[in-house]
Amino acid sequence: MQPSRDLARLVEIMAALRTPGTGCPWDLEQDFSTIAPYTIEEAYEVADAIARNDMADLPDELGDLLFQVVFHSRLGQERGLFDLGDVVEAITSKLIRRHPHVFGDLRDLTPQAVKGQWAEIKAQEKAERAQRRAAAGRPAEDGGRTLDGVPVGLPALTRALKLQEKAGRVGFDWNDALQVLAKIREETDEVCEALEAGGPDAIKDEIGDLLFAVVNLARHAGVDPEAALRGTNEKFSRRFAFVEDRLAETGRAPKQASLDEMEAFWVAAKGVERGE
Repeated sequence: MQPSRDLARLVEIMAALRTPGTGCPWDLEQDFSTIAPYTIEEAYEVADAIARNDMADLPDELGDLLFQVVFHSRLGQERGLFDLGDVVEAITSKLIRRHPHVFGDLRDLTPQAVKGQWAEIKAQEKAERAQRRAAAGRPAEDGGRTLDGVPVGLPALTRALKLQEKAGRVGFDWNDALQVLAKIREETDEVCEALEAGGPDAIKDEIGDLLFAVVNLARHAGVDPEAALRGTNEKFSRRFAFVEDRLAETGRAPKQASLDEMEAFWVAAKGVERGE
């Protein structure tokens, strides 16, 4: 078996890995549920390569993610449910259907009009899917409520954003970012009260409310909260590495330094980033 630029070779390799008797014991033990966490992990590694602007690493990470799609497709094929061709057909059909301004008669739409058209088409698709499920005697995907259909397995920040977007579409929303900022101040006060009372459940609940409000602020400001926090995580890591490096120059580790010393180096790290 030789490497190839042809997707068909990847399908062949996947089939070999899943062939009883000659395949890989680990791959043969897997099913949809055991592979799903790896799919999520690989998606994050793609995002990480992009955040690091590591274009040399990105093809490798994209390959890992593509392999996850092929793996799930192979599992579906083995059960007689679907194969990779069905997956490709599903996404090509969806893209053509959801872009009538590119593949149909609608032209010269503004970005906002395109977004509105996309939402209308998705709603139509959902209604048609519900009809097909009902005709086949299958239970409904959801109870028809506004927030149904937002996957529980999404990262918490991303799910909060999608829940808020759906609620906002039916009018349950703040008018502007300043109102959300006032809500954040209110939630901060409630966190303080919970901390003073010392109840762990209440503290967790109030901090959750605060985080949810911050996501709402990001949404109103046009900021992806997941991307914003990811950027801050990297910034924190970079600055703390600077602190460690400066301490190492004096032969010390962070545990051997005072908080004031580390804070001074932290401020210096910020100055370096600003070019001071």
